[in-house]
Amino acid sequence: MLRTAIVYDFDGTLAPGNIQEHAFLPNKKIKKEDFWKAVGREAKCTDSDEILVYMRKMIEAANDDGKPLTRSALLEEGKSTPLFEGVEDWFERINEYAVGIELSLEHYIISSGIQEMIEGCKIADRFTHIFASKFLYNDAGEATWPGTAINYTTKTQFLFRINKGVLNNWDRNTINKWVPMDQRPIPFERMIFIGDGDTDIPSMKMIRLQGGYPIAVFDKKDWSEGGSSSEAHKKVFKLISENRVDFVAAGDYTNGSQLDITIKGILGRIADGR
Repeated sequence: MLRTAIVYDFDGTLAPGNIQEHAFLPNKKIKKEDFWKAVGREAKCTDSDEILVYMRKMIEAANDDGKPLTRSALLEEGKSTPLFEGVEDWFERINEYAVGIELSLEHYIISSGIQEMIEGCKIADRFTHIFASKFLYNDAGEATWPGTAINYTTKTQFLFRINKGVLNNWDRNTINKWVPMDQRPIPFERMIFIGDGDTDIPSMKMIRLQGGYPIAVFDKKDWSEGGSSSEAHKKVFKLISENRVDFVAAGDYTNGSQLDITIKGILGRIADGR
Protein backbone atom coordinates (compact mmCIF):
# COMPACT_ATOMS: atom_id res chain seq x y z
CA MET A 1 0.00 0.00 0.00
CA LEU A 2 1.15 3.55 -0.71
CA ARG A 3 2.43 5.47 2.32
CA THR A 4 0.41 8.66 2.61
CA ALA A 5 0.42 11.39 5.26
CA ILE A 6 -1.90 13.94 6.75
CA VAL A 7 0.11 16.65 8.48
CA TYR A 8 -1.73 18.83 10.99
CA ASP A 9 -1.06 22.07 12.72
CA PHE A 10 -2.52 21.76 16.23
CA ASP A 11 -3.74 25.08 17.65
CA GLY A 12 -6.84 26.17 15.75
CA THR A 13 -6.67 23.06 13.56
CA LEU A 14 -7.42 20.13 15.85
CA ALA A 15 -8.27 22.19 18.93
CA PRO A 16 -9.70 25.68 19.43
CA GLY A 17 -7.40 28.56 20.31
CA ASN A 18 -3.84 28.15 21.57
CA ILE A 19 -3.04 25.21 23.82
CA GLN A 20 -1.65 27.43 26.60
CA GLU A 21 -5.05 29.12 26.94
CA HIS A 22 -6.94 26.09 28.24
CA ALA A 23 -5.06 25.30 31.45
CA PHE A 24 -1.64 26.92 31.74
CA LEU A 25 -2.68 30.58 31.57
CA PRO A 26 -5.86 30.15 33.67
CA ASN A 27 -3.84 28.30 36.32
CA LYS A 28 -1.46 31.25 36.46
CA LYS A 29 -4.42 33.69 36.52
CA ILE A 30 -3.17 35.36 33.35
CA LYS A 31 -5.62 36.61 30.74
CA LYS A 32 -4.80 35.22 27.32
CA GLU A 33 -5.18 38.64 25.69
CA ASP A 34 -2.66 40.15 28.12
CA PHE A 35 -0.20 37.30 27.61
CA TRP A 36 -0.17 37.45 23.80
CA LYS A 37 -0.08 41.25 23.73
CA ALA A 38 2.96 41.17 26.00
CA VAL A 39 4.62 38.55 23.78
CA GLY A 40 4.00 40.57 20.64
CA ARG A 41 5.16 43.82 22.25
CA GLU A 42 8.42 42.30 23.53
CA ALA A 43 9.15 40.52 20.26
CA LYS A 44 8.76 43.79 18.37
CA CYS A 45 10.75 45.90 20.86
CA THR A 46 13.63 43.43 20.99
CA ASP A 47 13.41 42.30 17.35
CA SER A 48 12.98 38.72 18.54
CA ASP A 49 11.15 35.58 17.50
CA GLU A 50 7.66 35.44 19.07
CA ILE A 51 7.89 31.70 19.73
CA LEU A 52 11.08 32.06 21.76
CA VAL A 53 9.58 35.01 23.63
CA TYR A 54 6.38 33.20 24.59
CA MET A 55 8.32 30.14 25.74
CA ARG A 56 10.52 32.27 28.01
CA LYS A 57 7.44 34.02 29.36
CA MET A 58 5.92 30.64 30.23
CA ILE A 59 9.01 29.79 32.28
CA GLU A 60 8.85 33.18 34.00
CA ALA A 61 5.12 32.90 34.72
CA ALA A 62 5.62 29.48 36.32
CA ASN A 63 8.54 30.73 38.43
CA ASP A 64 6.57 33.80 39.52
CA ASP A 65 3.78 31.46 40.63
CA GLY A 66 6.26 29.51 42.75
CA LYS A 67 5.82 26.35 40.66
CA PRO A 68 8.68 25.94 38.19
CA LEU A 69 7.67 24.65 34.76
CA THR A 70 8.12 20.88 34.49
CA ARG A 71 7.41 18.33 31.80
CA SER A 72 4.97 16.49 34.07
CA ALA A 73 3.02 19.69 34.75
CA LEU A 74 2.78 20.45 31.02
CA LEU A 75 1.62 16.92 30.25
CA GLU A 76 -1.04 17.20 32.93
CA GLU A 77 -2.28 20.54 31.64
CA GLY A 78 -2.40 19.14 28.12
CA LYS A 79 -4.96 16.55 29.24
CA SER A 80 -7.65 19.22 29.53
CA THR A 81 -7.24 20.48 25.96
CA PRO A 82 -10.63 20.52 24.20
CA LEU A 83 -10.76 19.18 20.65
CA PHE A 84 -12.87 20.06 17.66
CA GLU A 85 -15.98 18.01 17.01
CA GLY A 86 -15.24 14.54 15.66
CA VAL A 87 -11.49 14.62 16.30
CA GLU A 88 -11.39 11.84 18.90
CA ASP A 89 -12.68 9.13 16.55
CA TRP A 90 -11.44 10.76 13.35
CA PHE A 91 -8.21 8.80 13.07
CA GLU A 92 -9.81 5.37 13.33
CA ARG A 93 -12.43 6.28 10.73
CA ILE A 94 -10.10 7.88 8.18
CA ASN A 95 -7.49 5.12 8.58
CA GLU A 96 -10.14 2.52 7.85
CA TYR A 97 -11.21 4.44 4.77
CA ALA A 98 -7.60 4.69 3.57
CA VAL A 99 -7.03 0.97 3.95
CA GLY A 100 -10.12 0.37 1.83
CA ILE A 101 -8.50 2.24 -1.08
CA GLU A 102 -5.09 0.64 -0.48
CA LEU A 103 -3.35 3.54 1.24
CA SER A 104 -1.24 3.28 4.38
CA LEU A 105 -2.15 6.51 6.14
CA GLU A 106 0.12 8.18 8.70
CA HIS A 107 -0.59 11.26 10.82
CA TYR A 108 1.89 13.94 11.90
CA ILE A 109 1.79 17.23 13.79
CA ILE A 110 3.91 20.29 13.03
CA SER A 111 3.04 22.99 15.54
CA SER A 112 4.39 26.17 17.08
CA GLY A 113 2.60 25.10 20.27
CA ILE A 114 4.14 23.22 23.16
CA GLN A 115 5.00 19.59 22.39
CA GLU A 116 4.80 18.42 26.01
CA MET A 117 1.22 19.72 26.25
CA ILE A 118 0.23 18.15 22.92
CA GLU A 119 1.69 14.84 24.14
CA GLY A 120 -0.64 15.08 27.15
CA CYS A 121 -3.82 15.43 25.10
CA LYS A 122 -6.25 12.60 24.34
CA ILE A 123 -5.11 11.96 20.77
CA ALA A 124 -1.32 12.06 21.17
CA ASP A 125 -0.91 8.35 20.46
CA ARG A 126 -2.60 8.69 17.06
CA PHE A 127 0.43 10.35 15.49
CA THR A 128 3.48 8.76 13.92
CA HIS A 129 5.46 11.76 15.16
CA ILE A 130 4.84 15.13 16.78
CA PHE A 131 7.05 18.07 15.84
CA ALA A 132 6.41 21.06 18.09
CA SER A 133 8.15 23.63 20.27
CA LYS A 134 9.59 22.07 23.42
CA PHE A 135 11.78 22.85 26.40
CA LEU A 136 15.12 21.72 27.79
CA TYR A 137 15.13 20.70 31.48
CA ASN A 138 17.68 20.73 34.28
CA ASP A 139 18.46 17.82 36.62
CA ALA A 140 15.50 18.83 38.81
CA GLY A 141 13.18 18.44 35.83
CA GLU A 142 12.55 22.18 35.54
CA ALA A 143 12.35 23.92 32.15
CA THR A 144 15.34 26.20 31.62
CA TRP A 145 15.47 26.99 27.92
CA PRO A 146 13.69 26.28 24.61
CA GLY A 147 15.02 23.11 23.03
CA THR A 148 13.04 23.50 19.82
CA ALA A 149 11.08 26.55 18.68
CA ILE A 150 8.99 26.10 15.54
CA ASN A 151 7.86 29.28 13.80
CA TYR A 152 6.04 29.95 10.54
CA THR A 153 9.05 29.45 8.27
CA THR A 154 10.77 26.61 10.12
CA LYS A 155 7.58 24.55 9.81
CA THR A 156 8.56 23.82 6.22
CA GLN A 157 11.75 22.08 7.41
CA PHE A 158 9.66 19.47 9.17
CA LEU A 159 7.63 18.75 6.06
CA PHE A 160 10.92 17.76 4.44
CA ARG A 161 11.76 15.61 7.47
CA ILE A 162 8.49 13.73 7.01
CA ASN A 163 9.10 13.56 3.27
CA LYS A 164 12.54 12.01 3.82
CA GLY A 165 11.68 9.93 6.90
CA VAL A 166 13.94 11.91 9.27
CA LEU A 167 11.79 11.94 12.39
CA ASN A 168 13.92 14.00 14.76
CA ASN A 169 14.97 17.62 15.27
CA TRP A 170 18.73 17.27 15.38
CA ASP A 171 19.90 15.38 12.27
CA ARG A 172 20.89 18.08 9.81
CA ASN A 173 23.14 15.85 7.69
CA THR A 174 20.43 13.42 6.58
CA ILE A 175 17.83 16.13 6.04
CA ASN A 176 20.24 18.07 3.80
CA LYS A 177 21.36 15.01 1.86
CA TRP A 178 19.99 14.73 -1.66
CA VAL A 179 17.54 11.88 -2.07
CA PRO A 180 15.86 11.30 -5.44
CA MET A 181 12.18 12.18 -5.27
CA ASP A 182 11.05 8.66 -6.15
CA GLN A 183 13.08 7.22 -3.24
CA ARG A 184 11.60 9.40 -0.49
CA PRO A 185 9.30 7.54 1.93
CA ILE A 186 6.35 9.94 1.62
CA PRO A 187 6.37 12.09 -1.55
CA PHE A 188 4.77 15.52 -1.26
CA GLU A 189 2.19 14.38 -3.84
CA ARG A 190 0.88 11.99 -1.18
CA MET A 191 0.80 14.58 1.58
CA ILE A 192 -2.14 16.63 2.90
CA PHE A 193 -1.40 19.63 5.11
CA ILE A 194 -4.15 21.05 7.35
CA GLY A 195 -3.66 24.41 9.05
CA ASP A 196 -5.58 27.45 10.14
CA GLY A 197 -3.51 30.58 10.31
CA ASP A 198 -0.63 32.83 9.36
CA THR A 199 2.01 30.49 10.80
CA ASP A 200 0.87 27.83 8.32
CA ILE A 201 1.04 29.93 5.14
CA PRO A 202 4.61 29.00 4.08
CA SER A 203 3.82 25.30 4.60
CA MET A 204 0.57 25.57 2.65
CA LYS A 205 2.31 27.30 -0.22
CA MET A 206 5.20 24.84 -0.29
CA ILE A 207 2.95 21.78 -0.17
CA ARG A 208 0.87 23.18 -3.00
CA LEU A 209 3.93 23.93 -5.17
CA GLN A 210 5.27 20.43 -4.51
CA GLY A 211 2.05 18.80 -5.71
CA GLY A 212 0.46 18.13 -2.31
CA TYR A 213 -2.84 19.29 -0.90
CA PRO A 214 -3.16 22.22 1.53
CA ILE A 215 -6.43 22.65 3.44
CA ALA A 216 -7.37 25.66 5.58
CA VAL A 217 -9.75 25.07 8.48
CA PHE A 218 -11.58 27.53 10.70
CA ASP A 219 -13.37 27.41 14.02
CA LYS A 220 -17.13 27.45 13.40
CA LYS A 221 -17.65 29.62 16.48
CA ASP A 222 -15.27 32.30 15.18
CA TRP A 223 -16.86 32.09 11.74
CA SER A 224 -20.36 32.83 13.03
CA GLU A 225 -19.27 35.83 15.09
CA GLY A 226 -19.17 39.14 13.22
CA GLY A 227 -20.45 37.84 9.89
CA SER A 228 -18.44 38.43 6.73
CA SER A 229 -16.41 41.16 8.45
CA SER A 230 -15.06 38.79 11.12
CA GLU A 231 -11.36 38.03 11.44
CA ALA A 232 -12.06 34.38 10.58
CA HIS A 233 -13.68 35.40 7.29
CA LYS A 234 -10.87 37.79 6.45
CA LYS A 235 -8.25 35.12 7.13
CA VAL A 236 -9.94 32.54 4.90
CA PHE A 237 -10.60 35.03 2.09
CA LYS A 238 -6.94 36.05 2.17
CA LEU A 239 -5.73 32.45 1.95
CA ILE A 240 -7.94 31.84 -1.07
CA SER A 241 -7.21 35.12 -2.86
CA GLU A 242 -3.46 34.68 -2.43
CA ASN A 243 -3.64 31.16 -3.85
CA ARG A 244 -2.31 29.54 -0.67
CA VAL A 245 -4.85 26.71 -0.39
CA ASP A 246 -7.00 24.49 -2.57
CA PHE A 247 -9.69 23.73 -0.01
CA VAL A 248 -11.34 25.46 2.96
CA ALA A 249 -13.60 23.83 5.55
CA ALA A 250 -14.81 24.20 9.12
CA GLY A 251 -12.80 22.36 11.77
CA ASP A 252 -15.46 19.66 11.96
CA TYR A 253 -14.08 16.13 11.72
CA THR A 254 -17.39 14.28 12.08
CA ASN A 255 -18.43 11.66 9.54
CA GLY A 256 -19.97 13.32 6.49
CA SER A 257 -18.73 16.83 7.30
CA GLN A 258 -17.29 19.01 4.55
CA LEU A 259 -13.78 18.38 5.85
CA ASP A 260 -14.36 14.62 6.03
CA ILE A 261 -15.67 14.52 2.44
CA THR A 262 -12.87 16.75 1.17
CA ILE A 263 -10.10 14.62 2.68
CA LYS A 264 -11.68 11.39 1.46
CA GLY A 265 -11.85 12.89 -2.02
CA ILE A 266 -8.16 13.84 -1.90
CA LEU A 267 -7.20 10.37 -0.67
CA GLY A 268 -9.19 8.96 -3.58
CA ARG A 269 -7.14 11.08 -5.99
CA ILE A 270 -3.92 9.88 -4.40
CA ALA A 271 -5.01 6.24 -4.60
CA ASP A 272 -5.92 6.66 -8.27
CA GLY A 273 -2.55 8.27 -8.98
CA ARG A 274 -4.11 11.53 -10.17
